[in-house]
Amino acid sequence: MSFDSILFYLLALVLVVAAFRVILSTSPVTGVLHLILTFFTASMMWMLIQAEFLSLVLVIVYVGAVMVLFLFVVMMLDMRPEGLKAGLKVYLPLGLTIGGIMVLEMAFVVLRSWGHAPALQPPADNFDNTLALGTAMYTQFSYAVQVGGLILLVGMIAAIALTMRKRADYKRTTPSKQVRVNPADRVRMVHMQAVVDTPAAESEGAEK
Repeated sequence: MSFDSILFYLLALVLVVAAFRVILSTSPVTGVLHLILTFFTASMMWMLIQAEFLSLVLVIVYVGAVMVLFLFVVMMLDMRPEGLKAGLKVYLPLGLTIGGIMVLEMAFVVLRSWGHAPALQPPADNFDNTLALGTAMYTQFSYAVQVGGLILLVGMIAAIALTMRKRADYKRTTPSKQVRVNPADRVRMVHMQAVVDTPAAESEGAEK
């Protein structure tokens, strides 16, 4: 067995254990930290198959930005483990059923294609996987990329709408009320007498 194979199985073991800890940990912060470890381990596995661009993007974008942001959000929300376990027994059968279906689907695909998978051909010396990925995304799969971007946009708008509703700690802006506003109700003119400062020299002369 080569060193790459040993490293692959080691990274796969760490990946599976970290993924299980994400869903089994009682603390949200612990779950987010294990998710960061999962992404980093998957990035190293991509590096083994010479997908350097995807590996670096996973580390920089997800581990370096998105997951750190999630970690700060979870820490600021101060989630209580008791509240997270409130509906566990109710949704546990449904969750186990959906998880079992997903495992069976993945096992069926992997076992069916395991023996028919062709051997990887070594890439050419001048092969650029970043160029190949960009060309495939914006030519052959351009429609799928646009649909994915639209879905992410809808998800972002929905998350903002769900977060901002039923909150009283921010100001709402109603355009119809802004148009009908009366300037006299917003601005009040106050007339005040001007105050003139007396120079210090004149004040001393007056005292003598």
